[in-house]
Amino acid sequence: ALAGIEHLYNLHWVGWPGGIVHDAARQKELKETLFNDYKYLPVFLTKKQIDDYYNGFSNSSLWPILHYMTTYTHYEDKWFEAYKTVNQLFAETILSFAHENDLLWIHDYHLMLLPALLKQRNPKLKIGFFLHTPFPSYEVFRCHPDREELLKGVLAADLVGFHTFGYLRHFRSAVLRLLSIESEINQIKYENHITHIGVFPIGIDAHKFEQEMNSRSYRKCRSDYNKIYEGKKLILCVERLDYTKGIPRRLDAIELFLSRYDEKDHIVFVFICVPSRGEVPEYQDLIELVERRVGEINGKYSTIKNVPIQFLHKSVPFSQLCALYTLADAALVTPLIDGMNLVAKEYIACQREKNGVLILSEFAGAAHELFNALVVNPYDIKQICDSIYQALTLTENYKKELIQPMKSRVMKFDSVHWSRSFINELSCLDISTDEIIPTRDVNIGTIKPFVKACNIALFLDYDGTLTEIVKNPADAYPHDDLRVLFSRLEKQETIDTYIISGRNCADMDQWFSTYSFTLIAEHGYYFKYAGQTSWSLVDTKADLSWKPAIIRIFELFTASTPGSVIEEKTSSVVWHYRRSDPEFGDWKANELVGELYEMASNLPVAIHRGKKIVEVCSTQINKGMAVEYFLHKHDYDAVLCAGDDETDENMFRLDHKQLVSIKIGNEDTLAQYKVSSPRLFRDYLKRALERNWFMEATTNE
Repeated sequence: ALAGIEHLYNLHWVGWPGGIVHDAARQKELKETLFNDYKYLPVFLTKKQIDDYYNGFSNSSLWPILHYMTTYTHYEDKWFEAYKTVNQLFAETILSFAHENDLLWIHDYHLMLLPALLKQRNPKLKIGFFLHTPFPSYEVFRCHPDREELLKGVLAADLVGFHTFGYLRHFRSAVLRLLSIESEINQIKYENHITHIGVFPIGIDAHKFEQEMNSRSYRKCRSDYNKIYEGKKLILCVERLDYTKGIPRRLDAIELFLSRYDEKDHIVFVFICVPSRGEVPEYQDLIELVERRVGEINGKYSTIKNVPIQFLHKSVPFSQLCALYTLADAALVTPLIDGMNLVAKEYIACQREKNGVLILSEFAGAAHELFNALVVNPYDIKQICDSIYQALTLTENYKKELIQPMKSRVMKFDSVHWSRSFINELSCLDISTDEIIPTRDVNIGTIKPFVKACNIALFLDYDGTLTEIVKNPADAYPHDDLRVLFSRLEKQETIDTYIISGRNCADMDQWFSTYSFTLIAEHGYYFKYAGQTSWSLVDTKADLSWKPAIIRIFELFTASTPGSVIEEKTSSVVWHYRRSDPEFGDWKANELVGELYEMASNLPVAIHRGKKIVEVCSTQINKGMAVEYFLHKHDYDAVLCAGDDETDENMFRLDHKQLVSIKIGNEDTLAQYKVSSPRLFRDYLKRALERNWFMEATTNE
């Protein structure tokens, strides 16, 4: 597919050279030869790596999952270890050669971890990833034990390409449901990285086929085959021998057709099945099944004059293949699932002297483009049988009407168009990312107070700000990285740290009471200074009489939304739906918020839509009021407020010239700055502590 662009780019290949070479001197010799003659950077693998990485993980674990064939899936832990090792070997080979402005294009499911491995070492590399297989429904992909790590590996690429929009849609769904990362139709924001996603249907090397059909060897093959198949209708099947291709079902349809077709002496089905993955047991079983079925059908329907199925378990020379394409009255391309299927396009490209008919599975990616094919359900044996008969009885004019628009598309949108489209889009991407991004023009003086301040206050939200949001809130306890940050904060004599959270007092006590921080619970309802044993109220007059009515509404929505739960706090009520299906949960949350605004319009409450929560609390209680409470009690030279959701906007609204506000996340905000993820915010705080507070940000400004 990339052969047509070698003259446009300084193209280098990285890959396994196809053999096992143990001797270091021989490896060195091969490296020099392959690089000098072919611009090829070899990655040498051992026999065990090939068995575990290629035959094991890639083709016995990932391939069946990607093709909806879960019953064929096997898994062993050692396979994934080998997969990680080989991806790392590819990364090391690339990093030893690649320069900063090079484009890296990674292909297919064998290297799903590679984008992340490369970005970790060199974030400035511009990386594309293309998946040549389908990407299955989330319900299927989640069956894989390493699903999250595989997705994160791919998300490190700057551009991810798919053959069809359906595969892109499934990828977005898996990212949402497995990683809880929302996306737009053309991009996914993950931490401080933007992954662009797009649809790039692969084409064939059309020029190569045109060139071959003008060659002497092609004309000889065509002349020979004309004589061999004179007076016969020829139906052609070409593919790798793979269980995704639906060959046994196709043979069932052919048997049904032969049982109904009177002119058995005049019909020939030619199967060219290229050997594939013979080391994998399922493929060994498949060839035995196919050969047995071919023998049974031929034994039943052969005549003295004709054998209905010619089965070749081998590849054929290119001239012979083109000759068969041009002679075939129909091509039978009925995979159970296929990323694209270029055989369908090759057949269309070769329709020159006559017009054949393409019978195509609706589950092949090519069906989204080849709109005039006879599209069939490969599981429907009778429909395939009827389509074979229809293909043989169409008029020549009608067949021409079907073929010509498809041929125009195949010849125009060829492999050169595909590769140039992807590379051009990758080239144009701006991959520069700032860890802290101003949301509007901010005067340098906004940050300067921290540099020489004697008294500093940090008001830090917890969930989604200092730590990542997790499905189970109990799992969000301070991890090692956070404990290191807390330890450093405790050592700063000029800094007062406030943990201001929506969590209840029990959670705050359990996780933070050992630190010398002031704790503020339930969005500002309770507070407790370091060393105190009891909690105090920020506002003793808050009205909470509205709670029973709100709880009744929440109970109705909990009953109709599987996975949702109610959390009742002293000062608020929260509806959690993180464990619900994300799209269904968001729909129900929108519905709930609408109903709350309608029924609670006369109540002294505020309604907050947070990350996978809906919360109702008193209008007399919010984080902004709590921050004001402590700012009146203490004389601070500089104040930092950081948070990630709607409840933190009350802090960001405060009008104090010494206050700096930071939003964690990419949503719209009143905060002055944004940081894309909790991890980056933790790293930023640690560096700021080491470098005398925000000096780096001041320099950048």
